[in-house]
Amino acid sequence: MFLTLLTFISAIAISLIAAGYSILGLATLFAGAAVPIIAMGSALEVGKLVAASWLYHNWREGIPRALKAYLFTAIIVLVFITSVGIFGFLSKAHLDQVRPTGNNAVQIALIDKQIDQQNLIIDRAENTLDRLDKALDVYIAKEYVSRGLKERKKQKEERDFLNGEIKKAMDEIAKLTNDKSNIEIEQLKIEADVGPLKYVAELIYGDNAKDHFDEAVRIIILILIFVFDPLAVLLLIAANISLRQWKDKRNAKKKIKEDEDKEKKKQKDWQKEAVNAKARAKDYRDKQKIYKNFFGKLGKRELTNRDYEEFFNKMGSEELKNLGLDPDEIRLKLDQIMEWNDTSNKPKE
Repeated sequence: MFLTLLTFISAIAISLIAAGYSILGLATLFAGAAVPIIAMGSALEVGKLVAASWLYHNWREGIPRALKAYLFTAIIVLVFITSVGIFGFLSKAHLDQVRPTGNNAVQIALIDKQIDQQNLIIDRAENTLDRLDKALDVYIAKEYVSRGLKERKKQKEERDFLNGEIKKAMDEIAKLTNDKSNIEIEQLKIEADVGPLKYVAELIYGDNAKDHFDEAVRIIILILIFVFDPLAVLLLIAANISLRQWKDKRNAKKKIKEDEDKEKKKQKDWQKEAVNAKARAKDYRDKQKIYKNFFGKLGKRELTNRDYEEFFNKMGSEELKNLGLDPDEIRLKLDQIMEWNDTSNKPKE
């Protein structure tokens, strides 16, 4: 019974999980009518399990073949629909997992481009500063130091602007590099989460796993849905089979116990009847003895009033009636016989 109960609970649990995944998957496929899809999917899942149980219990009950064929086909179709819903749910879950990978790649490429732009700004500013320094070197080379210093003072505003641009660009590069590092760390986490799938893809496609990663995921999902809802339906039927076997065993044990009780009762009745028969036999022997003594004395004309009273007391009126004799008539006849045997009433010769 424990195994039957465990099988039934497992079937219901797998059915509920499969139904939940399927309903969510169907709601994703038909997002415009999510609530009606959830209601429809729930009703169909319950109907599928009820139909499977009913069909098992009534398969040999002479139901119409058309009804049997329709219910069997409906169960197969509903299993397929549930599997499609589960496929949609798991596919969406996979896409939600790997979608950030593509977004992260785009963001990293954009950040690299921005860093390149900032580096270009730095290069331009540094080139301009180099040209300004070279112009001052000309004055120094011609020993026009005072004039060179005056020219440098004139360049101060431009130099400060260029140095500011360089500093601003370097700060921006530092910020972009930090953002890129954070995105790369997130990317590594995502790759760690999907790492097992990559190993599975490599197991299936070998060195070409990178080009067939999505195909490997589809194969895994197909394997899962192949054993998901069909297993739930078959476990439910197995639970029904186990329950019927348990009921048959219980009824068989009950019948055996009833037969044993009947046999015991019969033996008790036989024993009681044997005791009663023994008592009746003893009573019969006693009465035979009474008859023999009574009629023996009667034949010898030795019967006394006391024998007469003892005979009727021991035999009883009801017993004599059961033998077809009238006690009153017997009593009358015996009284006459007693009068004949009574020597005191006989005339003297």
